[in-house]
Amino acid sequence: MLNYPESIYRIALTRVPQIGTVLARALSDHFETAEAIFKASKKQLTVVDGISEMKAAQIRGFSNFEACDNEWAYLQKHQIEVLYLKEEGYPKRLLNCYDPPTLLFYKGTANLNASRIVNIIGTRSNSDYGRQLTEELVETLSKHDILIVSGMAFGIDTLAHKACIKNNCPTVGVLAHGMDTLYPPENARLSKTMMEQGGGLLTEFPIGTKPDRHNFPTRNRVVAGLCDATIVVETDIKGGSMITADLAIGYNRDVFAFPGRVQDQKSQGCNLLIRQNKAGLISNGNDLLEAMNWQPLPEKKPKVQRSLFIELTPSEKIIVDILNQQEQLPIDELNLKTGLNPSVTAGALLSLELQGVVIRMPGKMYRLA
Repeated sequence: MLNYPESIYRIALTRVPQIGTVLARALSDHFETAEAIFKASKKQLTVVDGISEMKAAQIRGFSNFEACDNEWAYLQKHQIEVLYLKEEGYPKRLLNCYDPPTLLFYKGTANLNASRIVNIIGTRSNSDYGRQLTEELVETLSKHDILIVSGMAFGIDTLAHKACIKNNCPTVGVLAHGMDTLYPPENARLSKTMMEQGGGLLTEFPIGTKPDRHNFPTRNRVVAGLCDATIVVETDIKGGSMITADLAIGYNRDVFAFPGRVQDQKSQGCNLLIRQNKAGLISNGNDLLEAMNWQPLPEKKPKVQRSLFIELTPSEKIIVDILNQQEQLPIDELNLKTGLNPSVTAGALLSLELQGVVIRMPGKMYRLA
């Protein structure tokens, strides 16, 4: 076997067939380094609980180190940090879970071991009620030194990330794919702004991993395990948010939910969590702070209220003028009416959202705030 840097062996550990996160952790706890795992004899490997002779043979027979080397080169080129579960910078809360990711890929400056971390999750097709709750919740939490995590999906996730940017609050998006892509692609500019303003992007999936459906529940366990509390804003009985809530409960984390009207389908999941005593009922951010016994920290200086006379770019002014004449419009129709390049329209809409001038509605509809 050729000699490689320790970083290559760490990546290789995530690629050995039939060695998942639980067994990888057992191996990492037993051996001093990842390199030692691959250079151990079959007899030394089978001493580890759960490592059968067949699994030991898989480790001993692994040979695709060249692909691992190529991935490491990509990560270095794009300044993506690699967090190994035995290293100091690895998120400590995840180590309290039975199945922590062996490696995490991270790009950003937010402290993943911050003293207070919560995730805000919910439906991809939120209502105005869900949007209002999310924005008010983030506004309150932003004053109390809390890192906010979500999953970069449409709906409540995206609203939470955008509200964090608006309130100068660090936010981390946990991805269900590799760092060489972004899903949904419409959030590419949002992700860049998140990183520029002290947040980040995090994933356990290697380069080249697509956002396949089965990756999302795996992603959700990182969202749940990374945080002190999970906050469900709006969700139906079925969906990723309910999976995340159950994962958080399994990890002995606190779960909270906003109640909704019994007739509202988008609140059925929240109401069920509360009814089954799986989630604490909250109606605002202060309820969460009280339930978590997080004493208020010295509040940040309030931001100066946005001027009523914002200086708009020419592209932004065109969009505002059009929306002044319509109650709301889908982005496709805005593209047609503005005559702008679609990427210019998308960028101007995001800027207007962050300034509080327009609001994004379900179905990619936009209206003035």
